[in-house]
Amino acid sequence: MKIVAYMAQSLDGFIAGVNGELDWLETIENPEGSDFGFAEFMDSVDALLMGRNTFEKVLSFGMWPYNKPVYVASNSLLEVPEELACKAHIISGELQSMLSQMQQQGINTVYLDGGKLFQSALRSGVLNEMTITSVPVALGQGISLFGDLENQVQLKLESSEVLLNQLVKTKYRVVHQQG
Repeated sequence: MKIVAYMAQSLDGFIAGVNGELDWLETIENPEGSDFGFAEFMDSVDALLMGRNTFEKVLSFGMWPYNKPVYVASNSLLEVPEELACKAHIISGELQSMLSQMQQQGINTVYLDGGKLFQSALRSGVLNEMTITSVPVALGQGISLFGDLENQVQLKLESSEVLLNQLVKTKYRVVHQQG
């Protein structure tokens, strides 16, 4: 099973403001409406595993942007809104258990979305690659992308590109230590 992440971060390493604000992402001038390769990325995955906080943030957008199955990692949510009954599913347990359940359903490539899930995947060594787009803004504080890691995580640069002459999109492969 391949586990991948696709995230945006401020230059100082935050994925959202202190209260989950994402308004800083809307300051990017994008006159041609580029999706920065997101559709191509989505074509490469079978399903999403999304944290509850991220799910609730997506719900606040007023439209459902995904055409792939979404699994919402939560030990507290009991159901998804009725209009998403066929599109999103609650899944609970430890990360490894959730991934095993998804793999048993024939899912081979999972897009992991959400800060806590991302950090958990890094700590447990299941994340295979990450695409991080750095936005030229310093938030000063907020929700950290990497959080406090107990151990170093070695990464191998796969690619890097400048978008709209202001964003830096970087793809890394996680180097798993043999031991």
